Amino acid sequence: MTIRSGWAAVVAVLLPLLAAPTLAQPVTPPAPVVQTPAPAGPAEMITRFRQQHGQGKVTLDPVLTKIAHDQASAMASQSKLDHDVLGSFSRRMAPANAGTAAENIAYGYDSFPKTLDQWINSPSHRKNLLLRDASRIGVASVRGADKRTYWAMVIAGGYEPPPKPAKPAVAAKQAPAAKQAAAAKDTPPKPPAAVKKPKPKPDCTIKILSLCI
Repeated sequence: MTIRSGWAAVVAVLLPLLAAPTLAQPVTPPAPVVQTPAPAGPAEMITRFRQQHGQGKVTLDPVLTKIAHDQASAMASQSKLDHDVLGSFSRRMAPANAGTAAENIAYGYDSFPKTLDQWINSPSHRKNLLLRDASRIGVASVRGADKRTYWAMVIAGGYEPPPKPAKPAVAAKQAPAAKQAAAAKDTPPKPPAAVKKPKPKPDCTIKILSLCI
C-alpha cells in the first residue's frame, strides 16, 4: 500500500504539471532604427551662424557657386592663396548682378566645418559671413597638386533686376516712314491734273487796230 500510495502520489503530482498549459514567452520588440541625420551643408551651417548673430538666412546660388569654384580651382592650379588670382573681385562678381558681396578664401582643411571655424575666428572673415542683407552664397573646394584643399566662399545680397534692353533708335526713326509707306500703299493714286488747252483764236475777217471783226 505504501509503494502504491507513493507512486500514486508521484503520479498525482506529475499529472497536474503535464496538464498545465504552456505559457507563451514574451516577445521582445525589435530595437527602433535610429536614423542619423544628414550632416548640414555649408548653407545651413552659415545660416545657423548668421541667425545666432541677428542676420538672415542664406541659400546656395548656382551663379555664386560657379564663381567660388572658378576661384578655388585657379588657386589650386597655381598653389596660391590670392583673391586676385583670376582678376579683380568686382569683375568676377559681375554675372551675379548683386548689390553687395564679399569673399572668403582658405586652404588646409579638407572639411568645411573646420574651414568655417577658421573664418569665424578671423575678424575680417567673420565680418563677411555676417554681411548685412545677404541672401545667397556659393561655396566650393578644389584639391591642388600640392595636396592642399583650397576653399572659396562668395556671399551676396541686394540683387538688382537686369536692365531692360533699350529700343533701337533706328527702328524708332523708321517707324513714321513705314507708316507713310503703308498709307501710300492703301491710298489709290490720284488721276493726273487736266491740262487746259488754249482755245484757238478765230480767224479775223477784218482786222482794224488789233480788233477782230
